[in-house]
Amino acid sequence: MTTDFDLTRTFGADTLQPATVRTFYFIGVTTGGSSIRRVFPLWADELGLGEVLLVGIDLPLHAPAGQYRTVTDFIKNDPLSLGALVTTHKLDLFEAAGDLFDDIDPLATLMHEVSSISKRDGRLIAHAKDPISSGLALDAFIPPHHFADTGADLVVFGAGGSAIAIDWYLTRPERGVDRPRRVVVTNRSQPRLDALRAVHDASGAETELLTAVAGEPTVNDGFLVDAPAGSVVINATGLGKDAPGSPLTEAAAFPHGSLVWDLNYRGDLVFLDQARAQEREGQLHVEDGWTYFVHGWTQVIAEVFDVEIPTVGPGFDRLSALAASTKG
Repeated sequence: MTTDFDLTRTFGADTLQPATVRTFYFIGVTTGGSSIRRVFPLWADELGLGEVLLVGIDLPLHAPAGQYRTVTDFIKNDPLSLGALVTTHKLDLFEAAGDLFDDIDPLATLMHEVSSISKRDGRLIAHAKDPISSGLALDAFIPPHHFADTGADLVVFGAGGSAIAIDWYLTRPERGVDRPRRVVVTNRSQPRLDALRAVHDASGAETELLTAVAGEPTVNDGFLVDAPAGSVVINATGLGKDAPGSPLTEAAAFPHGSLVWDLNYRGDLVFLDQARAQEREGQLHVEDGWTYFVHGWTQVIAEVFDVEIPTVGPGFDRLSALAASTKG
């Protein structure tokens, strides 16, 4: 059945309306510009999801707690509202509205975040899918045994839910010796760094964690100077998508041979441009957030619609190709 889809429909917390058809939500900051607006109809048809509408819910960064509670309560009690993918607001929504969920998966409990809202038998369920989707994206470009072979650091700018998931995935004790020598995370404020450290410690990570408040990009530049060759450097700040700019100055120098990942794939991607300008001379490997986008969405769609979606192989390649066909 062809998916009922509106490329422009977006609500705020104060303009939500009862769904008249089965509806799947995207909770973010600027959802109207996301590629999912064009991708989801193709995926819905491919996966046989039936008639379903995708609707964005735009909330300001660090919105008042009441807005998160309003949105969560609405999804919980509206019969045709199926669930949601949450981006940017994962930590804030969990903190403000965690008590409204009937079930919370262990990773969401550990990380104090919710990236997937779904329903089963009248129960509202919170999942943290970032540890899975970020891990799949990391494995797609970090060679096996990279950290064991190079002694490299992990340097992450931004300490939101994605950074927490990335730190967890790469420092798990079961990775053995293939873990970063050190994890460095910076953020513009201390509370998010404290939250990341709490998860790092609670998960049993043995890797050294260095956190720092970076009120100015020059602070982040300095941590690149200290990072060994081959380090993995990640922009998890949202700068370039949710707000303009980059966590680095134009004078920043990436470590030789580093693997550079901008979690963003759309917007004015200054960080990505900075890395690409040094790609050849510095022998960098540079990635944008497209693969992460595909894994992030398919993980949540699988949960909300209770369908099996492969993470590798022909089925996943087909979904990736459909998504890529909307570019340009």
